[in-house]
Amino acid sequence: MKMVVCGCCAASWRRCVVMSLRLLFLLPAGLPVRSQGESQSDNKQMDNITIRQGETLFLSCSQGDFVTHTAWLNRSSILYTGEDKWSVDPRVSLVTLNQDEFTIKIEDVDLADEGQYICAVQTSSRPRTTSVHIIVQVPPKIVNLSKDLVVNEGSNVTLMCLANGKPEPAIGWRMLSPSDDSLSSDSEVLEILFISRYRAGVYECTASNDIAVDTQTVELTVNYPPSVSDGRDVGVTLGQRGVLQCEADAVPEADFEWYRDDRRIFSDFDGIEIEDAGAFSKLTFFNVSEADYGNYTCIAINKLGSANTSIILYEIIEPTSSTLLQGPGAVQDGNSGTSTVFTPTCLLLVVLLQLLLKF
Repeated sequence: MKMVVCGCCAASWRRCVVMSLRLLFLLPAGLPVRSQGESQSDNKQMDNITIRQGETLFLSCSQGDFVTHTAWLNRSSILYTGEDKWSVDPRVSLVTLNQDEFTIKIEDVDLADEGQYICAVQTSSRPRTTSVHIIVQVPPKIVNLSKDLVVNEGSNVTLMCLANGKPEPAIGWRMLSPSDDSLSSDSEVLEILFISRYRAGVYECTASNDIAVDTQTVELTVNYPPSVSDGRDVGVTLGQRGVLQCEADAVPEADFEWYRDDRRIFSDFDGIEIEDAGAFSKLTFFNVSEADYGNYTCIAINKLGSANTSIILYEIIEPTSSTLLQGPGAVQDGNSGTSTVFTPTCLLLVVLLQLLLKF
Protein backbone atom coordinates (compact mmCIF):
# COMPACT_ATOMS: atom_id res chain seq x y z
CA MET A 1 0.00 0.00 0.00
CA LYS A 2 1.26 3.47 -0.92
CA MET A 3 1.91 5.55 2.17
CA VAL A 4 0.82 9.17 1.97
CA VAL A 5 2.32 11.55 4.45
CA CYS A 6 0.69 14.89 5.21
CA GLY A 7 2.32 17.61 7.14
CA CYS A 8 -0.63 19.50 8.73
CA CYS A 9 -1.75 21.02 11.98
CA ALA A 10 -4.68 19.86 14.08
CA ALA A 11 -6.99 22.52 12.61
CA SER A 12 -6.48 21.17 9.07
CA TRP A 13 -6.35 17.50 10.06
CA ARG A 14 -9.66 16.65 8.38
CA ARG A 15 -8.56 18.29 5.14
CA CYS A 16 -5.33 16.35 5.31
CA VAL A 17 -7.22 13.10 5.76
CA VAL A 18 -9.46 13.87 2.80
CA MET A 19 -6.44 14.55 0.62
CA SER A 20 -4.85 11.35 1.80
CA LEU A 21 -7.99 9.36 1.06
CA ARG A 22 -8.27 10.82 -2.40
CA LEU A 23 -4.61 10.01 -3.14
CA LEU A 24 -5.10 6.56 -1.72
CA PHE A 25 -8.01 5.88 -4.10
CA LEU A 26 -6.50 7.49 -7.16
CA LEU A 27 -2.97 6.12 -6.75
CA PRO A 28 -3.34 2.73 -5.04
CA ALA A 29 -0.33 0.62 -4.16
CA GLY A 30 0.91 -1.60 -6.96
CA LEU A 31 -0.72 0.44 -9.74
CA PRO A 32 1.61 1.92 -12.32
CA VAL A 33 1.28 5.55 -13.12
CA ARG A 34 -0.51 5.71 -16.49
CA SER A 35 0.48 7.99 -19.24
CA GLN A 36 -1.58 11.06 -20.11
CA GLY A 37 -4.87 10.17 -21.75
CA GLU A 38 -5.26 6.83 -19.95
CA SER A 39 -8.01 6.48 -17.37
CA GLN A 40 -6.84 5.69 -13.84
CA SER A 41 -10.30 5.18 -12.39
CA ASP A 42 -13.91 4.42 -13.34
CA ASN A 43 -16.28 7.26 -12.59
CA LYS A 44 -20.05 6.78 -12.68
CA GLN A 45 -22.66 9.50 -12.37
CA MET A 46 -26.04 8.38 -11.07
CA ASP A 47 -29.32 10.18 -11.70
CA ASN A 48 -30.20 12.94 -9.29
CA ILE A 49 -32.15 11.93 -6.19
CA THR A 50 -34.94 14.25 -5.05
CA ILE A 51 -36.04 13.94 -1.43
CA ARG A 52 -38.31 15.96 0.83
CA GLN A 53 -37.11 17.75 3.91
CA GLY A 54 -37.51 15.58 7.01
CA GLU A 55 -37.38 12.24 5.16
CA THR A 56 -34.61 9.61 5.41
CA LEU A 57 -32.04 9.38 2.62
CA PHE A 58 -30.41 6.04 1.73
CA LEU A 59 -27.10 6.13 -0.21
CA SER A 60 -25.96 2.84 -1.69
CA CYS A 61 -23.24 1.72 -4.07
CA SER A 62 -22.09 -1.70 -5.27
CA GLN A 63 -18.81 -3.16 -4.07
CA GLY A 64 -17.60 -5.97 -6.29
CA ASP A 65 -14.76 -8.42 -5.76
CA PHE A 66 -11.40 -7.65 -4.22
CA VAL A 67 -12.36 -4.39 -2.53
CA THR A 68 -9.56 -3.05 -0.39
CA HIS A 69 -11.00 0.33 0.67
CA THR A 70 -14.40 2.01 0.48
CA ALA A 71 -15.79 5.34 1.62
CA TRP A 72 -18.77 7.69 1.35
CA LEU A 73 -18.02 11.41 1.03
CA ASN A 74 -20.17 14.53 0.99
CA ARG A 75 -18.42 17.29 -0.88
CA SER A 76 -15.25 17.75 1.22
CA SER A 77 -16.35 15.70 4.22
CA ILE A 78 -15.86 11.99 4.85
CA LEU A 79 -18.97 10.28 6.19
CA TYR A 80 -17.78 6.66 6.42
CA THR A 81 -14.66 4.70 5.50
CA GLY A 82 -15.67 1.08 5.67
CA GLU A 83 -17.19 0.51 9.09
CA ASP A 84 -15.50 3.56 10.57
CA LYS A 85 -17.73 6.57 11.00
CA TRP A 86 -16.00 9.86 10.41
CA SER A 87 -19.04 12.13 10.47
CA VAL A 88 -19.99 13.59 13.84
CA ASP A 89 -23.57 14.02 12.68
CA PRO A 90 -25.82 11.66 14.71
CA ARG A 91 -28.25 11.47 11.80
CA VAL A 92 -25.71 9.56 9.69
CA SER A 93 -25.39 5.81 10.23
CA LEU A 94 -24.22 2.65 8.48
CA VAL A 95 -26.91 0.36 7.07
CA THR A 96 -25.08 -2.34 5.08
CA LEU A 97 -21.46 -3.13 4.37
CA ASN A 98 -20.58 -6.40 2.64
CA GLN A 99 -18.94 -7.69 -0.50
CA ASP A 100 -21.91 -6.58 -2.64
CA GLU A 101 -23.20 -3.38 -1.08
CA PHE A 102 -22.14 -0.32 0.89
CA THR A 103 -25.17 1.64 2.18
CA ILE A 104 -25.47 4.50 4.66
CA LYS A 105 -28.48 6.60 5.65
CA ILE A 106 -29.10 10.20 6.67
CA GLU A 107 -32.20 10.77 8.77
CA ASP A 108 -34.30 13.92 8.95
CA VAL A 109 -32.79 15.39 5.79
CA ASP A 110 -32.45 19.16 5.71
CA LEU A 111 -31.58 21.71 3.04
CA ALA A 112 -27.94 21.73 4.21
CA ASP A 113 -27.67 18.08 3.14
CA GLU A 114 -28.19 18.99 -0.50
CA GLY A 115 -25.25 18.51 -2.85
CA GLN A 116 -22.98 15.87 -4.35
CA TYR A 117 -22.18 12.56 -2.63
CA ILE A 118 -19.44 10.20 -3.74
CA CYS A 119 -18.96 6.52 -3.07
CA ALA A 120 -15.26 5.68 -3.56
CA VAL A 121 -14.25 2.04 -3.88
CA GLN A 122 -10.66 0.79 -4.19
CA THR A 123 -10.33 -2.64 -5.77
CA SER A 124 -7.22 -4.66 -6.45
CA SER A 125 -7.12 -3.37 -10.01
CA ARG A 126 -8.27 0.25 -9.95
CA PRO A 127 -10.31 2.77 -7.98
CA ARG A 128 -13.96 3.35 -8.82
CA THR A 129 -16.24 6.24 -7.86
CA THR A 130 -19.98 6.65 -8.03
CA SER A 131 -21.41 10.13 -7.57
CA VAL A 132 -24.97 11.29 -7.09
CA HIS A 133 -26.48 14.73 -6.60
CA ILE A 134 -29.08 15.09 -3.87
CA ILE A 135 -31.86 17.67 -4.26
CA VAL A 136 -33.78 18.51 -1.09
CA GLN A 137 -37.30 19.81 -1.52
CA VAL A 138 -38.70 22.02 1.25
CA PRO A 139 -42.44 22.53 1.85
CA PRO A 140 -43.59 26.15 1.79
CA LYS A 141 -43.71 28.11 5.02
CA ILE A 142 -45.15 31.58 5.39
CA VAL A 143 -42.53 33.59 7.26
CA ASN A 144 -43.85 37.16 7.05
CA LEU A 145 -47.52 38.10 7.09
CA SER A 146 -49.40 41.35 7.64
CA LYS A 147 -50.93 41.68 11.08
CA ASP A 148 -54.66 42.05 11.65
CA LEU A 149 -55.64 45.54 10.55
CA VAL A 150 -58.21 48.13 11.64
CA VAL A 151 -58.73 50.93 9.09
CA ASN A 152 -61.27 53.64 8.37
CA GLU A 153 -63.59 53.38 5.39
CA GLY A 154 -62.03 55.01 2.32
CA SER A 155 -58.45 54.13 3.26
CA ASN A 156 -56.00 52.27 1.00
CA VAL A 157 -54.96 48.85 2.33
CA THR A 158 -51.91 46.72 1.45
CA LEU A 159 -51.60 43.12 2.65
CA MET A 160 -48.18 41.40 2.42
CA CYS A 161 -47.32 37.69 2.50
CA LEU A 162 -43.80 36.22 2.16
CA ALA A 163 -42.91 32.50 2.16
CA ASN A 164 -39.91 30.20 1.84
CA GLY A 165 -39.74 26.81 0.19
CA LYS A 166 -38.05 24.75 -2.51
CA PRO A 167 -39.18 24.82 -5.25
CA GLU A 168 -40.04 28.46 -4.70
CA PRO A 169 -43.70 28.60 -3.65
CA ALA A 170 -46.45 30.39 -5.54
CA ILE A 171 -48.26 32.91 -3.33
CA GLY A 172 -51.83 34.12 -3.62
CA TRP A 173 -54.50 36.04 -1.70
CA ARG A 174 -58.28 35.67 -1.54
CA MET A 175 -61.15 36.99 0.55
CA LEU A 176 -62.15 34.03 2.69
CA SER A 177 -65.06 35.30 4.79
CA PRO A 178 -67.36 36.53 3.47
CA SER A 179 -66.31 34.75 0.31
CA ASP A 180 -65.66 37.03 -2.66
CA ASP A 181 -63.89 35.53 -5.68
CA SER A 182 -63.60 38.96 -7.31
CA LEU A 183 -61.17 40.10 -4.62
CA SER A 184 -57.97 38.06 -5.05
CA SER A 185 -54.31 38.32 -6.03
CA ASP A 186 -51.71 35.95 -7.50
CA SER A 187 -48.78 37.73 -5.91
CA GLU A 188 -47.29 38.45 -2.50
CA VAL A 189 -49.20 41.74 -2.26
CA LEU A 190 -52.94 42.42 -2.18
CA GLU A 191 -53.89 46.08 -2.61
CA ILE A 192 -57.39 47.41 -1.86
CA LEU A 193 -57.99 51.04 -2.82
CA PHE A 194 -60.64 53.17 -1.07
CA ILE A 195 -61.82 50.25 1.00
CA SER A 196 -65.51 50.05 1.85
CA ARG A 197 -67.26 48.44 4.80
CA TYR A 198 -68.23 45.54 2.53
CA ARG A 199 -64.55 44.57 2.14
CA ALA A 200 -64.15 43.89 5.85
CA GLY A 201 -63.56 40.24 6.74
CA VAL A 202 -60.96 37.47 6.78
CA TYR A 203 -58.32 37.29 4.05
CA GLU A 204 -56.28 34.14 3.37
CA CYS A 205 -52.72 33.92 2.04
CA THR A 206 -51.76 30.62 0.37
CA ALA A 207 -48.18 29.51 -0.37
CA SER A 208 -47.89 26.31 -2.42
CA ASN A 209 -45.30 24.27 -4.28
CA ASP A 210 -45.00 20.64 -5.45
CA ILE A 211 -44.59 19.48 -1.85
CA ALA A 212 -47.34 21.06 0.22
CA VAL A 213 -49.50 24.10 0.92
CA ASP A 214 -49.27 26.58 3.80
CA THR A 215 -52.08 29.01 4.62
CA GLN A 216 -52.52 31.84 7.11
CA THR A 217 -55.21 34.46 7.57
CA VAL A 218 -55.49 38.17 8.31
CA GLU A 219 -58.59 39.84 9.74
CA LEU A 220 -59.42 43.24 8.29
CA THR A 221 -61.78 45.52 10.25
CA VAL A 222 -63.24 48.59 8.53
CA ASN A 223 -64.56 51.43 10.73
CA TYR A 224 -67.44 53.56 9.45
CA PRO A 225 -69.91 56.09 10.91
CA PRO A 226 -73.41 55.09 12.02
CA SER A 227 -76.43 54.80 9.76
CA VAL A 228 -79.83 54.54 11.47
CA SER A 229 -82.87 52.64 10.20
CA ASP A 230 -86.04 54.68 9.76
CA GLY A 231 -88.01 54.77 12.99
CA ARG A 232 -91.45 53.18 13.21
CA ASP A 233 -94.13 55.25 14.93
CA VAL A 234 -95.85 53.46 17.83
CA GLY A 235 -99.47 53.75 18.98
CA VAL A 236 -100.22 52.94 22.62
CA THR A 237 -103.39 53.14 24.71
CA LEU A 238 -103.30 55.38 27.74
CA GLY A 239 -101.95 53.53 30.78
CA GLN A 240 -100.41 50.70 28.74
CA ARG A 241 -96.78 49.73 28.10
CA GLY A 242 -95.06 51.31 25.08
CA VAL A 243 -91.70 50.52 23.45
CA LEU A 244 -89.77 52.65 20.92
CA GLN A 245 -86.93 50.86 19.07
CA CYS A 246 -83.86 52.23 17.30
CA GLU A 247 -81.35 50.26 15.16
CA ALA A 248 -77.93 51.52 13.98
CA ASP A 249 -75.25 50.00 11.74
CA ALA A 250 -71.75 51.19 12.72
CA VAL A 251 -68.18 50.03 13.39
CA PRO A 252 -67.20 50.43 16.14
CA GLU A 253 -70.65 49.93 17.63
CA ALA A 254 -72.61 53.11 18.22
CA ASP A 255 -73.63 54.62 21.54
CA PHE A 256 -77.28 55.72 21.72
CA GLU A 257 -78.94 58.86 23.07
CA TRP A 258 -82.70 59.54 23.31
CA TYR A 259 -84.32 63.00 23.22
CA ARG A 260 -87.82 64.42 23.66
CA ASP A 261 -87.77 67.74 21.83
CA ASP A 262 -84.43 69.22 23.02
CA ARG A 263 -84.37 67.41 26.35
CA ARG A 264 -82.24 64.28 26.72
CA ILE A 265 -83.94 61.30 28.31
CA PHE A 266 -82.16 59.03 30.77
CA SER A 267 -83.06 55.59 32.02
CA ASP A 268 -85.08 55.22 35.24
CA PHE A 269 -86.54 58.68 34.78
CA ASP A 270 -90.33 59.17 35.07
CA GLY A 271 -91.03 55.45 34.63
CA ILE A 272 -88.80 55.17 31.54
CA GLU A 273 -86.11 52.55 30.86
CA ILE A 274 -83.43 52.70 28.15
CA GLU A 275 -81.74 49.43 27.20
CA ASP A 276 -78.85 49.19 24.68
CA ALA A 277 -77.81 45.85 23.18
CA GLY A 278 -75.29 45.95 20.34
CA ALA A 279 -76.90 47.58 17.32
CA PHE A 280 -80.26 48.10 19.08
CA SER A 281 -81.64 50.52 21.66
CA LYS A 282 -85.08 50.39 23.31
CA LEU A 283 -86.97 53.16 25.08
CA THR A 284 -89.71 51.63 27.27
CA PHE A 285 -92.68 53.39 28.93
CA PHE A 286 -94.17 51.17 31.62
CA ASN A 287 -97.34 53.28 32.10
CA VAL A 288 -98.01 55.68 29.26
CA SER A 289 -99.53 59.00 30.31
CA GLU A 290 -100.94 61.90 28.29
CA ALA A 291 -97.66 63.76 28.76
CA ASP A 292 -95.68 60.90 27.14
CA TYR A 293 -97.28 61.27 23.71
CA GLY A 294 -95.14 63.14 21.23
CA ASN A 295 -92.03 63.07 19.05
CA TYR A 296 -88.83 61.31 20.16
CA THR A 297 -85.37 61.34 18.57
CA CYS A 298 -82.81 58.50 18.67
CA ILE A 299 -79.19 59.49 17.98
CA ALA A 300 -76.45 56.88 17.26
CA ILE A 301 -72.86 58.07 17.79
CA ASN A 302 -69.34 56.64 17.31
CA LYS A 303 -65.91 58.25 16.80
CA LEU A 304 -66.51 58.69 13.06
CA GLY A 305 -69.86 60.44 13.18
CA SER A 306 -73.54 60.27 14.11
CA ALA A 307 -77.01 59.67 12.67
CA ASN A 308 -80.55 60.06 13.99
CA THR A 309 -84.17 59.16 13.40
CA SER A 310 -87.51 60.39 14.78
CA ILE A 311 -90.25 58.21 16.26
CA ILE A 312 -93.76 59.37 17.26
CA LEU A 313 -95.57 57.89 20.23
CA TYR A 314 -99.27 58.48 19.62
CA GLU A 315 -102.49 57.59 21.46
CA ILE A 316 -104.85 54.80 20.50
CA ILE A 317 -108.44 55.31 21.80
CA GLU A 318 -110.17 52.09 22.72
CA PRO A 319 -113.92 51.90 21.79
CA THR A 320 -116.45 51.70 24.70
CA SER A 321 -119.02 48.94 25.09
CA SER A 322 -121.95 51.27 24.21
CA THR A 323 -120.18 52.30 21.00
CA LEU A 324 -119.79 48.69 20.01
CA LEU A 325 -123.60 48.12 20.45
CA GLN A 326 -124.58 51.00 18.16
CA GLY A 327 -125.44 49.95 14.61
CA PRO A 328 -126.57 51.72 11.41
CA GLY A 329 -130.13 52.30 12.79
CA ALA A 330 -129.12 53.73 16.13
CA VAL A 331 -130.48 57.16 17.12
CA GLN A 332 -128.47 59.16 19.65
CA ASP A 333 -130.44 60.96 22.37
CA GLY A 334 -128.67 64.25 22.80
CA ASN A 335 -130.08 64.89 26.30
CA SER A 336 -129.57 61.61 28.01
CA GLY A 337 -126.67 60.31 25.98
CA THR A 338 -128.59 57.06 25.54
CA SER A 339 -129.46 55.56 22.22
CA THR A 340 -132.57 53.84 20.98
CA VAL A 341 -132.23 51.06 18.48
CA PHE A 342 -135.01 50.45 15.95
CA THR A 343 -135.12 47.10 14.28
CA PRO A 344 -136.29 46.72 10.66
CA THR A 345 -139.60 45.12 11.82
CA CYS A 346 -140.41 48.10 13.99
CA LEU A 347 -139.79 50.51 11.14
CA LEU A 348 -142.11 48.54 8.87
CA LEU A 349 -144.99 48.81 11.39
CA VAL A 350 -144.56 52.58 11.63
CA VAL A 351 -144.81 52.94 7.85
CA LEU A 352 -147.97 50.79 7.64
CA LEU A 353 -149.63 52.80 10.42
CA GLN A 354 -149.01 56.05 8.55
CA LEU A 355 -150.59 54.64 5.37
CA LEU A 356 -153.78 53.51 7.22
CA LEU A 357 -154.25 56.96 8.75
CA LYS A 358 -154.37 58.56 5.29
CA PHE A 359 -157.39 56.53 4.23
